[in-house]
Amino acid sequence: MSKVFIDTTLVDGFADGPHITEKQVGIANQGLYGPDDYVLDEGKKSEAQILTNNSIRIFDATYVIQGRRDVIAANDYTDVNIDNGAQGMNRNDIIVRRYRKDESSEIEETEYAVIKGTPTSGTASDPEVATGVIRNGDTLHEMKLYRVKLNGLNIVAVEPLFDVLMSMSTLNKSLSNIKDYVIESGKVPIGSTGRYNYYEKYASGKLVQWGVANYSYTDGFGRMTYPIPFSGSTDNYMLFVQGQYMSGKVVEIMVASKHSNSQGYAYTLYSDNKRPDTHNFDWYAIGRWK
Repeated sequence: MSKVFIDTTLVDGFADGPHITEKQVGIANQGLYGPDDYVLDEGKKSEAQILTNNSIRIFDATYVIQGRRDVIAANDYTDVNIDNGAQGMNRNDIIVRRYRKDESSEIEETEYAVIKGTPTSGTASDPEVATGVIRNGDTLHEMKLYRVKLNGLNIVAVEPLFDVLMSMSTLNKSLSNIKDYVIESGKVPIGSTGRYNYYEKYASGKLVQWGVANYSYTDGFGRMTYPIPFSGSTDNYMLFVQGQYMSGKVVEIMVASKHSNSQGYAYTLYSDNKRPDTHNFDWYAIGRWK
């Protein structure tokens, strides 16, 4: 024999019988996730794949529709039909995740639907979608997923319209990066010049290095040797150089070249295309040590 439903506000508590309503869960979820519509950061996150000009496949996702969690099984998908386009016409359709509540039975359901736009020879506009407030008792609400752009008979773009809500683990990592700090710093002498190149290693893996190098008139370049090699490829760090002011000279144009993860080169000319005399220049590089 089933127990009588118990009316209580204490959702997370023992009541010796069924006592939790969909309204309570929905409102509590809005406090956790936010009041709007979201895709959670798991699975394929409602990825869309164009199959034909009349069919788009929507892969698994966990939707949160104004606090109502709507979970599509892992690796599941639904093929959504798109009506034919017309030659010489443009049209925008909107794919939605539709929430409905039956007023008599109070059963709540969700489904995919396509809101068809109006064809035009000019710039297409989006059709209207139903926007309700579920916590206030509205029985219809449509979460926008994709804008499907048709040019003539062809689907030319499928543009996402939803927000992916960051997971707690990703959020924690992002916050830890914000609180980044130096874990090691030092300096390395530049030969017997009495000068140094400097570095700072950060907990997040960031590596900052800077110093002074010498441009040689004879060699036609200047070489920088970093105190610590950068991680990854040369595409994963940035190098900047700056020539020093020399009285009575025209403007110097200096460029940097990332030779390796351990060394960089600087090349320079005056604006009159003449090679500068031997002189020092400043350099700065930023990348990662891990």
